[in-house]
Amino acid sequence: MHTIAELPTAPYCLAPSSEREPASFVMPAGACDTHAHVISASADYPMASGRSYTPPAAPGENYVAMLDACGFARGVMVQISVYGTDNRYLLEVLKAYPERLRGVAVVTPEVTDRELEDMHAAGIRGLRINVLFPGAGLSFDAMEVLARRIAPLGWHMQFLVDGRDLPGLLPRMRKLPCPGVIDHMGHMPAALGFQHPGFQAERELLVNHGWWTKLSGSYRIGEAFPNYPEVVPIAQALIEAAPDRVVYGSDWPHVAIPRMVDTGHLRNLLEVWAPDLALRNRILVDNPARLYGFA
Repeated sequence: MHTIAELPTAPYCLAPSSEREPASFVMPAGACDTHAHVISASADYPMASGRSYTPPAAPGENYVAMLDACGFARGVMVQISVYGTDNRYLLEVLKAYPERLRGVAVVTPEVTDRELEDMHAAGIRGLRINVLFPGAGLSFDAMEVLARRIAPLGWHMQFLVDGRDLPGLLPRMRKLPCPGVIDHMGHMPAALGFQHPGFQAERELLVNHGWWTKLSGSYRIGEAFPNYPEVVPIAQALIEAAPDRVVYGSDWPHVAIPRMVDTGHLRNLLEVWAPDLALRNRILVDNPARLYGFA
């Protein structure tokens, strides 16, 4: 199983840049950023002691300001690994922007039905299993139990996993009673090529089992900063495989990377991956509206 090694100390992350490249295309009404994290500046929300990195504060109001600057009407916040299963800040931000934001939480199998119902009312629409970064709080052992719990709510399971592990997980993932979402296009090196068994396993989940993937984290699977040309054929192959089940995510505030990226420039890469206007609007508006229940 591929994981990000835990370090003796949790190094500090770079802060996101306030400079953002203007949009290279007209952002459609209702455009949605489906992957970001929020981190409180308050000590009332302590980070997990076993975390592998320490992010700077990235409060909800800063995220909404980024959405405004980059032309996104809507956003989806994903529980960050450094908070483990403490979803309090995520829920606080959701309640502050109920029409505009949705969320993906991290819980244990012991979560109560009432807690899930309250999360749904606050805007949670999925649960995440993150096996790459220590402190995330869950392993694949919880996958089936949680999937059964959330299926009646219409939620999905989201996975941050190295795509090279997907072939071995396929027998279990195929049987889940709810949709699945793969983070960061599979989070494996794009240079391995789309014919690699990991990408092919991801494609099977999209084509044959109704799963989704996020066109996000170019800098996590590519190395050629800032355009990541090696990611282009991966993104285009995933779009071709399931044009109605791909969504775009900024991955703001871009934690745990050695060189800070430009959030606006990353958004502009979508024009290269999906040059067709109608298809791009589907990725930005229609698909996320269905997945996250935006009106």
